[in-house]
Amino acid sequence: MNGRYRWVILGAGAAGAGAFSALRMGLPALGPALRHAYGLSLPQVGLAFTAVAVGVMLTLVPWGVLTDRIGERPVMSVGLALTAGALAAAAFAPSYPLLLTGFLVAGMAGASATGASGRAIMGWFARSERGLALGIRQMALPLGGAAASVSLPHLVGAHGLRGALLALAVLCLTAALVCAALLRDPPADDGAATLVAAPERPAPTRDRRVWRLGVSGALLVVAQSAMLGFLVLFLHDARGMSAAAAAGALALVQLLGAGARIVAGRRSDRGGRRIVPLRKIAVRNTVLLLAVALLAAAPAALLFPVLLCAAVSTMSWNGLSFTAAAEISGKARAGTAMSLQNTILAIGGAAAPVLFGTVVDATSWTAAFALVALAPLAAFVVLAPLEGEEEARIADRERRLRAAARRRGSCDSSPRPAPRARPMEARS
Repeated sequence: MNGRYRWVILGAGAAGAGAFSALRMGLPALGPALRHAYGLSLPQVGLAFTAVAVGVMLTLVPWGVLTDRIGERPVMSVGLALTAGALAAAAFAPSYPLLLTGFLVAGMAGASATGASGRAIMGWFARSERGLALGIRQMALPLGGAAASVSLPHLVGAHGLRGALLALAVLCLTAALVCAALLRDPPADDGAATLVAAPERPAPTRDRRVWRLGVSGALLVVAQSAMLGFLVLFLHDARGMSAAAAAGALALVQLLGAGARIVAGRRSDRGGRRIVPLRKIAVRNTVLLLAVALLAAAPAALLFPVLLCAAVSTMSWNGLSFTAAAEISGKARAGTAMSLQNTILAIGGAAAPVLFGTVVDATSWTAAFALVALAPLAAFVVLAPLEGEEEARIADRERRLRAAARRRGSCDSSPRPAPRARPMEARS
């Protein structure tokens, strides 16, 4: 039962994370509606997206600490319910500052789903499955964003901006009820779901490796946030697409990005490495973003395939970074490590939309895409010290743990000698 129930845990955690992601990643689909409803400039639209990211950044670590103390179920249930309330308030905001406040509070509350869902999966899945499991969990994020990107413009057309925001609130409330009903603590004696932390390893907040990984993630997320945050507006304003068609393109990117995260996670499980594929993705992102910059004004037949590949590639790395942060620190400190990692990522995610929109306003789309291409290149450099000995040591330790577990299982399952028959007189 415990072995099968881990997939229920994965489903519930993914549902909670996906519901909040519908807000974070689907909100750009409301960019034209926000501009029209409140008369906003591009930087102001970027600030609306940033408000959610700032809220996440402020509360990730406190939510992670609370999760370690009281468990994933109450944290996700209460946090997502509060998110629903904040979105309902934002739907009725009479002014732009109050709208920003609602988005900020929604981000602060919704951050509960980020760390808690990842921690639940870390507790129920072994390392040999964890890249795939966290890849599936990370897949829920672009899937939630894709569903929102497709549906929100239609909701705006039918019920206005208020109706679209209320739909997001209902989704978060539903996810809160699912988490309350299904999430459970991992079984304490489930050896397959544990990762032993080396006692000599420092706490994540004092571990330079965790900080280095976090900085690289923040650099990678700059490109991701810029692409997702402004893809709709680029296609709508610069390439003349309708708002619905541009939102559909965003949905396609998010669907393909979801699959890319699973592929990346599964490959990392097979290779036993997380940093090597992360660096390869960073190089690929740089090349593709530079190509987008060069083709920004080119015919659609040339631009759109490259733009699609670039946007999908910028989404493929999250599960690897998330998993590596926990594995560097070990399961005993995984909650803190993942919360710290996501906090650092939130900084990059918060800064990117405003900076990107400002560069577009001041120069051009071409210059903005070229500038953002430098961020994954910097991530490639920052990750270099983590690629060699440290990751090899983690993989070697995990191989030894699996070998020891197999030996224990072999001993436990070996047939015991049959008891000797007692003499007839002893039986009587």
